[in-house]
Amino acid sequence: MATTPASEHRPLVPASTILPELRPMPLLVGVVLGVVFGAASLYLALRIGMTISASIPIAVMSISIFRWMSRAFGARPATILENNIVQTTGSAGESIAFGVAVTMPALLVLGHDMDLWRIMTVAVLGGLLGILLMIPLRRGLIVKEHGRLAYPEGTACAEVLRVGEEGGMNARTVFAGFGLGFLFKLLSGDGGLRLFKTVPERVLSFYKGGSIGMEAAPELLGVGYIIGPRIAGIMCAGGVLAYLVLIPAIAIFGGGLPEPLFPASTLIRDMGPHEIRNAYILYIGAGAVATGGIISMLKVLPLIAQAFAAGMKDLLASRSGAPRMEVSRTDRDLPMGVVVLGSMALVLALSLVPSLHISLLGAVLVVLFGFLFVTVSSRLTGEIGSSSNPISGMTVATLLLTCLLYLALGMTSPTDRVAALMVAAIVCIASSNGGTTSQDLKTGYLLGATPRAQQIGILVGALTSAIVIGLTLKLFNDSATVFARQDLQWRVPTEQLGPLEHLHGPEATRDAAAYHGVHITSETAPRDSAGAFLVPPGKYLADDSGRIHYLVDPGINGSVDHRDAAPGQTEGTFVRKFDAPKARLMSLIIDGILTRKLPWGLVLIGVFIALTLELSGISSLPFAVGVYLPLSASTPIWVGGLVRWWVDRKQGKAASESEGDSSPGVLLSSGLIAGGAIAGMVLAIVAGTSESTSLALGKVGEAIGLGGSDLASLAAFALLGYLLLRSGVKARA
Repeated sequence: MATTPASEHRPLVPASTILPELRPMPLLVGVVLGVVFGAASLYLALRIGMTISASIPIAVMSISIFRWMSRAFGARPATILENNIVQTTGSAGESIAFGVAVTMPALLVLGHDMDLWRIMTVAVLGGLLGILLMIPLRRGLIVKEHGRLAYPEGTACAEVLRVGEEGGMNARTVFAGFGLGFLFKLLSGDGGLRLFKTVPERVLSFYKGGSIGMEAAPELLGVGYIIGPRIAGIMCAGGVLAYLVLIPAIAIFGGGLPEPLFPASTLIRDMGPHEIRNAYILYIGAGAVATGGIISMLKVLPLIAQAFAAGMKDLLASRSGAPRMEVSRTDRDLPMGVVVLGSMALVLALSLVPSLHISLLGAVLVVLFGFLFVTVSSRLTGEIGSSSNPISGMTVATLLLTCLLYLALGMTSPTDRVAALMVAAIVCIASSNGGTTSQDLKTGYLLGATPRAQQIGILVGALTSAIVIGLTLKLFNDSATVFARQDLQWRVPTEQLGPLEHLHGPEATRDAAAYHGVHITSETAPRDSAGAFLVPPGKYLADDSGRIHYLVDPGINGSVDHRDAAPGQTEGTFVRKFDAPKARLMSLIIDGILTRKLPWGLVLIGVFIALTLELSGISSLPFAVGVYLPLSASTPIWVGGLVRWWVDRKQGKAASESEGDSSPGVLLSSGLIAGGAIAGMVLAIVAGTSESTSLALGKVGEAIGLGGSDLASLAAFALLGYLLLRSGVKARA
């Protein structure tokens, strides 16, 4: 949809035309789709630290859902503005999921529980703050800058809705992808029927410490297709460096050491590739991710300064003009009173909610950083699109500045660390949702929607998605939490014993006793005369005497991937953990600054790897994420990128560009992501709540006898890749 100067803009639906728009059914459909894609985005962000825009798939599905309802029940066909309300309401889920996933799991690394009310409160406050702060910026960024700020995703979504209105769009491709992704995950070995392995991998016997693998995951294949071959290849290259260079180097040069090398407590020669990764590579990857995020923000620093200055100028100009006697339908925003009173209520809530530990200083920082980065995020989204918007860099900058200020004021207690994380989390969610809101308002501006109706829709979507995403994050962590039995001589001092709590999940059926929760940090952990940990930092369960019975290994950023064997079993069930790369980064920044205890040598290796990449003209952030993630996670992303490269090659670059983000290949990939992620979520919850059900599902694969076959897994994944290739190649038949 071509852009024109604001003075010449003619929306698809004129301001004088009144169409049904903000109605209960579009709101309900938008809420449901927002929850589905929000949960899928959360799953994806916990796995690989990134999400994919959900607006276009939601818009396509909305068109088909209302067409089906019209044919099946004789209902009135939905108007284009009602379909726009659906995608506006649903889009909030993805942006909130990203902000929650990259910040809140850091609580676990900092030694705190995943408190549901704290997560939901942060998600709600951050989501609503981003929308409220964007409302007064709409006239300056969307109206005045029309023709100069492209808002690529918002423009593409408007085109999808326009084509759908003319009868040229359906959601069969998205639904087909959803079904394929869900079925593939159900048949796999990741908690499903185990007809084939989830991760075929091989330790290279001829190359000490080297290993290769590839996770057969439909959601990762879809991500690779959408982000394209270049970014997918850079991510995979980071995994190659970690698994085929850094881990072997540590194994070769450290294998002869007579004692453990900090921060590990085990001899390197006794470690496998995964143990070396957990002990050393994660710190290197975190240093690289932090540097990549900061560099991505520094690259656009002049644009950030211009964006903030222009946004402030537009805001002041829009407020200082003479009052208009009549405001057209397409220019009606929520009243400024809602913005001011809503923002004041949010600031008051920040100071009063006990679990956030945010003081008046912290609340002021949230407002200042929130206003700055929502303005910047909204304008950068218009300049370079959502996928290139450096939200992670803005969050890192917020966290760094907050922690440095806290350090200068002597605020370095565990409570202050939580407060610093909460400030960064709310700003991150607000910035992410502010950018999404601006894309939605651009779509509405092109179509002729009522801004007030859109703003109400996305407020409803943000509120409902935030609540469900908080619940989902808690479920993800609980479902993959492992209670590993311990036999330790050291006793916990009585004053460190926490409240009584019970085991949950499969282990709860074997032990119904109550134990004291104990959080042991690097500062409180006992050490031997050489300085090595007698009890590694983490959460434990101890009895009244202080004897430790269990290590509580969290589902997010945990390291124990097998449950203890049940009676009659030789080996416990496998548990797939969530890596949450950017959340670990947040915890490292907080601990590194406020406790000044960190393996800085490893972190600096990651820093200089990122700098080397930038000096070579290669984007360091996707490479750094690849270093942090397992190679098995970045390999299927690379395969998806290869499929996209082949589709683009067959069609020619012009064909690929003209299809944009609504091409059948992209829509099928979106369905694969949603279907695979939702199935993964369901199977993870089943495995975490009913071990017998999970084992019963696995007996199907055992009966067929292919559950341990690498070849069967690769063949199934190759078939899925072929179907994606066909969908993309025949797109322009």
